Amino acid sequence: MLMVLVVALAAALVGAAEGSAWAAPPGADKPSRGRQLLFYNHAYGVVDRETADAVEHSAYLREFANFQVRTTTGSDGQTWTGRYLLGRETYLELFGVGDLPGKDGEFGATGMAVSVERAGDLATVRERVREQGITPADFLQTRDFGDGVPVPWFDGFFVIEANQYDSFGTWAMEYRPEYFADPRSKTEPPGHPGDVGRERYLNDDYRKHRMRDVTSLRLAASPRDIASTVPLLRAGGFVVRALPDGGAVAVRGGTTVRLDATGREEAGLREVRFSLNQPATERHEERIGRSTLTVGPGAEAVWTFDGAR
Repeated sequence: MLMVLVVALAAALVGAAEGSAWAAPPGADKPSRGRQLLFYNHAYGVVDRETADAVEHSAYLREFANFQVRTTTGSDGQTWTGRYLLGRETYLELFGVGDLPGKDGEFGATGMAVSVERAGDLATVRERVREQGITPADFLQTRDFGDGVPVPWFDGFFVIEANQYDSFGTWAMEYRPEYFADPRSKTEPPGHPGDVGRERYLNDDYRKHRMRDVTSLRLAASPRDIASTVPLLRAGGFVVRALPDGGAVAVRGGTTVRLDATGREEAGLREVRFSLNQPATERHEERIGRSTLTVGPGAEAVWTFDGAR
């Protein structure tokens, strides 16, 4: 999912998070009320061209994960081609410099989607965001399966003003019943009433590979981008802890998200950790462009990015 393409659908916000850094309110590091509503869905990062090409043509990644390179047509005919590592409930999407228009295609641009598992929960999150003095910018994303007829894909909202992010943005989303009902989506039957979850959305091809899910995401972003993200994570039930550098760590829901505060020149994807379907008996290190994927020993893999342009 792309910030520029989706932000274009959203109206300008009133009362969005402002300022250069966030301050943790009392109790921010304690569990929020009730059950978790938002969960890590996926993230994307723009890497250097060498790394993007190496990812796209890596034979090892095709063994390691349910790996796909595909082009998607979204709202208003906008298209994007991503490199996907798909798990049971979560996934990662990578682009190369220049793959996307505008600042979305610049090195170090990143984004993250957090989604609900039960129909109607997005409305609850939206109300919690409003309680923090933020007016969400709602949008509907559609998908065209190739016949020119857009199918409602998911509802979502941002908590930042259109184009007011530096390099990183987050949005909340809820999959639409029309998308699940379309056989071309290749989604699964509901596991319970109101099931709009990530596991239903993704197919089970992950079982044929080593990668199971994204368990940890670490990226660097500006203090302003982090300050815009924290209210949404807190509204969704994440426990958010402030870092000394002005960054934040969000936990709960199965995936840890670490946001390091930095300037635009140093922003970008730094590290992704994955759980494995089966523990690896030995350590394997795969160099992929200017990144390194280390698998095992044990039930975890770590992918680090050099940060070279």
